[in-house]
Amino acid sequence: MTPRLTVLTGPSAVGKGTVGAYIREHFPHVWFSVSATTRDPRPGEIDGVHYQFVSPAEFDHMVKSGQMLETAVVHGRNQYGTPKEPVMQALDEGKCPLLEIDLAGARQVKQRMPEARFIFLAPPSWDELVRRLVGRGTESEEEQARRLETAKVELAAEDEFDHTVVNNDVRTAAQELVTLMGLSIDNPEN
Repeated sequence: MTPRLTVLTGPSAVGKGTVGAYIREHFPHVWFSVSATTRDPRPGEIDGVHYQFVSPAEFDHMVKSGQMLETAVVHGRNQYGTPKEPVMQALDEGKCPLLEIDLAGARQVKQRMPEARFIFLAPPSWDELVRRLVGRGTESEEEQARRLETAKVELAAEDEFDHTVVNNDVRTAAQELVTLMGLSIDNPEN
């Protein structure tokens, strides 16, 4: 089977990072892109592992020099993007790459790599999404309101994706995502 890039998108607080962490732990054959961002690290985040934390000037240089597969300004504030070279190298090496990115980034990847697989991670309900966002306590009330407004736009784009996975349960959502990638959940080497 020829490896295919998989793009995972969903609204803020839907659990992309949590599902991704489960996949990293239980399905080590899935290769994760490390996005670059201009935002400050959250507690516990490690540069080069969770994100490449770069200055706005460094990020602009990466964009201008054609090093990015996609870029976006998220929540009207911080820049995020996927460095292109590591993704292409992973595909060339036969790895199964997974990008966890926002809606604008997914749309850019779709233009550049329409053969990729696009998966939307949805919350069980709007109320659950609000509960998760408020409950994680990492954003101010103003930032929560901004993210919820963005989430409404993101949820409306669900039909642009090849598949939807509802995140009722992290383990189940992760297994469904890995299966959609064409990989076995019983034998991680397939």
